[in-house]
Amino acid sequence: MNPELSIIVPIYNEAPIISELYNRVTQSVSGITKSYEILFVNDGSKDSSIQELKKIATTDSHVLYINFSRNFGHQIAVTAGLHYAKGNAIVIIDGDLQDPPELIPELYAKYNEGYKIVGAKRVSRKGETFFKKITAKLYYRILKRITHVDIPVDTGDYRIIDKKVADAIRSMDEPDKYIRGQVAWTGFSTTFVYFERDERKFGKTGYSLKKMTKFAIDGITSFSSYPLKLASIFGFIVSGIAFLMVIYVLISKYILHTSVQGWPSLMLTILFLGGVQLICLGIIGEYLWRIMNAVRKRPLYVVEDTNIA
Repeated sequence: MNPELSIIVPIYNEAPIISELYNRVTQSVSGITKSYEILFVNDGSKDSSIQELKKIATTDSHVLYINFSRNFGHQIAVTAGLHYAKGNAIVIIDGDLQDPPELIPELYAKYNEGYKIVGAKRVSRKGETFFKKITAKLYYRILKRITHVDIPVDTGDYRIIDKKVADAIRSMDEPDKYIRGQVAWTGFSTTFVYFERDERKFGKTGYSLKKMTKFAIDGITSFSSYPLKLASIFGFIVSGIAFLMVIYVLISKYILHTSVQGWPSLMLTILFLGGVQLICLGIIGEYLWRIMNAVRKRPLYVVEDTNIA
């Protein structure tokens, strides 16, 4: 018999707080139902996270773990959790305790009102730099404007979803995952619970600037063709400017009989055209890489060991 509730918790180098994380999640969930599972996904942690998880799993049958062979990334860890979760409702929560587990009963209460998706929307983000706050704010608002899917702003992956939503996401086998976009794409009835995001309790975030940039690109290229349209617009603009420059050169030479300074204007034109062409080729190349990545059909992750039967 399937559990009523599954909790998916991706883990990356969180050994010092796993005990507190487990206790707080258990306390929140056990007050809702006795039929639940907590599914920890160890995403190639370099510390003793998996040892801590295995220790807890031996004392609590509600605790399951998936141990990756290496680090495959947060979105893939969440995807693996969705593949294995059996609950009628599924909660996704990060393992760094910035998302308070105490919010789960409120999310579940909203879910029981008939909503298939209940997201946790951030009112504030404690302990984060001004740069991260402002770039995140701008990114999500730009993403909302250029995509054809209504992806909510100021929300992460912390949410509860119905089994039907999870089934729809499981059917999406593209390798470049953007879970919050996929959840929004399903179009099921959605509402939100508001909360203040806590400071990270231990260590540094696993999301470096490089990973944040890739995550942002995944969101845009997975749900928007706008960059390709932008490349076309750039092409038309450059062609228009080049055409006007040709007219200017012809008028200067044959009507005004003025000498045209060749080298500076020629170099400026070449550099301008070359820069725009490289930008356009880079955008197109990004989409082609994603097509190639999908065609290869490699598994999204490799499980080293698990206690899931």
